[in-house]
Amino acid sequence: MKSLLYRYRKFLIALFIFSAVTLSLIYIQLKPAKSLPIFNPADVNPELVDSTMQYKSKYHTIADFSFVNQNGDTITQKDYEGKIYVADFFFTTCGTICPKMTANLFDVQAATLNNPKVMLLSHTVFPDTDSIPVLKSYAIKHGVVDRKWNLVTGDKKQIYEMARKSYLAVKLGSPDQLYDMVHTENFILVDQKRRVRGFYDGTQKEDVARLIEDIEFLSTQ
Repeated sequence: MKSLLYRYRKFLIALFIFSAVTLSLIYIQLKPAKSLPIFNPADVNPELVDSTMQYKSKYHTIADFSFVNQNGDTITQKDYEGKIYVADFFFTTCGTICPKMTANLFDVQAATLNNPKVMLLSHTVFPDTDSIPVLKSYAIKHGVVDRKWNLVTGDKKQIYEMARKSYLAVKLGSPDQLYDMVHTENFILVDQKRRVRGFYDGTQKEDVARLIEDIEFLSTQ
């Protein structure tokens, strides 16, 4: 028996290699290709969506906007045109989920720092108190890289409409207060065509790691 195996050893080795390669190719062919959903208002928790948008089930994109960033520069959709970006909502005096979210978004910034296709966009939900100097101080404290990450303030109505009509990610505040918002832990991933491609818990490292992977995936598309 041993002599027989020895005689055919080259054939058996070649057969083993051929089988391994064939099985690998079959696995690659059968393995589902990675894809990301495209989110529309009808796909999302209605608590996070303005009532005028909840019915919309297709063709949703981020609306045009104009805000002012931590450096006093006007930031519009043009600055994000053709970019993949992560949006979120916060306020500088938040002591609950915001510190974790900011620290985790800093990790996203670090992971994408050398990828010119990717940017970050954080909107304050308290524009009356988060002035440009306040945002600048916050940006410096948390290591914000200006070319990569904009912290923006502006008209409260527009921020409200972007949060609930475009990004589909912020809860309604007190009904008796005009344009009142309660921000969530959501990071929102937007693709090069202004479509929402994912929601991630900005307080959880595992979700942030998944976000970074999905950014890398979109970068190759």
